[in-house]
Amino acid sequence: MTDSPERPGPAAGDARPSPDAVTPACAAKQPSAAERRERLHGAPVVLVSACLLGEACRYDGRSQRSEKVLAALYGKAVVPICPEVGSGLPIPRPPVDLCGGTGVDVWRGQAQALEREARVDRTEDFKRGARLALDAARGFGATVALLKEKSPSCGSQRVYESGALRTGEGITTALLRSEGITVVSDEDL
Repeated sequence: MTDSPERPGPAAGDARPSPDAVTPACAAKQPSAAERRERLHGAPVVLVSACLLGEACRYDGRSQRSEKVLAALYGKAVVPICPEVGSGLPIPRPPVDLCGGTGVDVWRGQAQALEREARVDRTEDFKRGARLALDAARGFGATVALLKEKSPSCGSQRVYESGALRTGEGITTALLRSEGITVVSDEDL
């Protein structure tokens, strides 16, 4: 695992839209778990949830270090991210659930990210963190992301909505997928 990939500069005349202008479309059919694992295997640079690497950045101040994740990343350039911390949220922080839908629905303006108990709206924080993750993927040339399942940011198959685990994806995953980045769940390994 390489700790600091070289950051390529933008190409001359790079006409990619600003992350602020990006609004994910409907979730397209996603590749199978086997196809996602194959893309991960072939990717030289991978965007990774920092908590899976052992960084204590989760809402509860813990990490979710995963030996399976570390093994899958061997020999690859790794770009660690925590969209929530990147957006300025503290460690620890109150848990957040999606309310009214999934990450795709948040980008459509049909759902929110709310603190579980106090119901403080954290939607803009989560969207800002997702845009930062997209910037990191673009800047380092990552076409694959390996993210933590069940997170309101990073979940790719299941997220908590209004306190219940349901099928769906988090806010960061929805944005990355809308931009063609393959998202692999830590549970795919």
